[in-house]
Amino acid sequence: MKWLDILNDYQFYLKIEKGLAKNSIESYARDVKKLILYLEENNLSVSPILINNDDIQEFIYTASKSINARSQSRLISGLRNFFDYLVFEDYRKENPMDLIESPKIGRKLPDTLSLEEIDILIHAIDLSEPQGERNRTILETLYSCGLRVSELINLKLSDLFFEEGFIRVLGKGNKERFVPINTQTQKYILFYINAIRVHLNIQKKYEDTIFLNRRGKNLTRVMIFTIIKNLAIKVGIKKKISPHTFRHSFATHLLERGADLRAIQQMLGHESITTTEIYMHLDKSFLKDVLNTFHPRK
Repeated sequence: MKWLDILNDYQFYLKIEKGLAKNSIESYARDVKKLILYLEENNLSVSPILINNDDIQEFIYTASKSINARSQSRLISGLRNFFDYLVFEDYRKENPMDLIESPKIGRKLPDTLSLEEIDILIHAIDLSEPQGERNRTILETLYSCGLRVSELINLKLSDLFFEEGFIRVLGKGNKERFVPINTQTQKYILFYINAIRVHLNIQKKYEDTIFLNRRGKNLTRVMIFTIIKNLAIKVGIKKKISPHTFRHSFATHLLERGADLRAIQQMLGHESITTTEIYMHLDKSFLKDVLNTFHPRK
């Protein structure tokens, strides 16, 4: 069995059986491709069925010289999932990754922006420029709804349920959720749609897409990153921020103001509450306030 053949089957499995998004599938495939490249460069003609723990351990050791502990841990996790698939499909009897330990890494707390920093970034947008109103609406939507960048760029006109106060979001694994949206952000979106977007020469396939570039096509993830990066430089914010920073800030600010963790989980679209719990590590004073407010012996 050839590596590329089994890799194609694996990617199909991740898409159909696991329902993973395109970016996640590409990430898993990238880990396997690194192993394939290593084998080719070292003239090791061993199949996915016969490769053993020693072969992979040598690969991990070589890779660790050029990547940090977090990337190494991600690589090991990706390969473990790949060989789990081979075991699941009865190509192998055991996973050669079982005896390989991931490096110890600390939990990386997400960067956040204060409300003042978010306001500074938004107010720095030049509304006289052709894309100014669109960019302001993008940042307001990212922050007020806690969206992933992929969710934002794929947001549709048909996903807006403003009378009910919600937007429909297609998250990871094509899982649908409804997220509340405040009236102020609704106004920004409606103004952009009716005063700006309506004048674009919208291309076929993008008639229902909300946020468009000047050519009438969908925005890319890179474009959103660039917009935020340039604004941060303009106002002198030194933090390393990205579209995801607005999502982290959304969750953190809600938690700090007493929002229920389960409610935040639902709005973010986290499958597990443990993913949402990382925000509890950002502000220990919040836990003290909860105790003082709700414990009977405060």
